[in-house]
Amino acid sequence: MMTTRARPLATLALAGLMALGGCATQVTRVSPEQQIDLSGRWNDADSRLVADALIRESFDANRGGDWAVRYMQAHAGRRPIVIVGTVRNASMEHIAVGTFVRDLERAYLSSGQVQVVASADERGEVRAEREDQQENATADTRARLARERGANFMLQGDVQSIEDREGGRRVVYYQVDATLVDIETNEKVWTGQHRIKKMVERPRFRL
Repeated sequence: MMTTRARPLATLALAGLMALGGCATQVTRVSPEQQIDLSGRWNDADSRLVADALIRESFDANRGGDWAVRYMQAHAGRRPIVIVGTVRNASMEHIAVGTFVRDLERAYLSSGQVQVVASADERGEVRAEREDQQENATADTRARLARERGANFMLQGDVQSIEDREGGRRVVYYQVDATLVDIETNEKVWTGQHRIKKMVERPRFRL
């Protein structure tokens, strides 16, 4: 039987456990496609939206995007081969450039208008596997040497940002510039730009 003195202690312990339970981390699964902005910084939604917008623009004839059509006309309808090169982060914050490069590649492939080849880093691993197959794989399954597809065009770009802050408000501006270069001639066949502007407001007083 619980003594009179023990009851208040038990009540306090129970209240403490309830308080800790109320402060526990809660996780809610959401769709990867859902746009969520918490800090106002560059995020996965920005990466995906900018990549899609730039690639759409790169095929827009009204914005100089007739390079793919001209290439196919000159090469019996064969689609041009594109490689996504360096995308430089010149902004004031950390940006997952690798994710942005993958989004650009995905957008190009989804367009169906070009072929996309592996990056320099990816090719190194593939070449090592191909060399290994020459000694260890059966003749009917090994990949042949010197069968790589050379890229015709390289996409390069950079991300820049400007931040303006006053009190609990700030405006973050991102500018993404992209250039498509003919690898054989160094000619810039297309240049594009996409901009994002975010207003971020934080309450001055919190309870």
